[in-house]
Amino acid sequence: MIKGMWWKMLGIVLVLYSIIAGLLIDVPVLPFIHQTIRNLFYHVSMWFAMFVMLGTSLVYSIRYLSGYRIKDDLYASGAVYTGIFFGTMGLLTGMVWAKFTWGDFWTNDPQLNGAAVSMMAYLAYAILRGSIDETAMRARISAVYNIFAFMLLVIFLGVLPRLADNSLHPGKGGNSSTMEGLDLTMRMVFYPAAIGWILIGVWLLQIHVRKRALIQGVNLKK
Repeated sequence: MIKGMWWKMLGIVLVLYSIIAGLLIDVPVLPFIHQTIRNLFYHVSMWFAMFVMLGTSLVYSIRYLSGYRIKDDLYASGAVYTGIFFGTMGLLTGMVWAKFTWGDFWTNDPQLNGAAVSMMAYLAYAILRGSIDETAMRARISAVYNIFAFMLLVIFLGVLPRLADNSLHPGKGGNSSTMEGLDLTMRMVFYPAAIGWILIGVWLLQIHVRKRALIQGVNLKK
């Protein structure tokens, strides 16, 4: 993983910058969305961080199955838990956005339902790990399930919403993408926000892994 403190400080600076600038900059006037477009800086960046974390967990699960190193299992599980955190924040910020845009915190939208199913799949991962006491068996079963969960994530968030013709979500079901409404000023806030939250996610992952390594007596340098 990344070493040093510079990237942690960079993550904090980028997140603080995006939070403050996201509230202060001028945004384009878009139909239906209006000023709520500002939530894009907080909502979509959470999904970016979630996908990076869950993608990282997939890589480490595959690495574990190829070498059976407990260190890889710690990184895989830590990335899942971090991804669940960002996914939960993405759902909450999305519900607030939906309330102001569509009138309800939750609608029968393929994207929203897909996000909920995906999160439940990863919550099941956490429950599965907690139900197995033997370390090696827990790691193997979790790794296999994690690959399955990531496939569900891709299907329910990346494929099915794009095939649906009744989605209210921007960029799905024939609706224009919110990203198309981003001018240069908004891009100068959105991309730093996404990078900042990803760096914070890596930081949280490292903290989790080091904590679990101390508890389980795992040498991370091997």
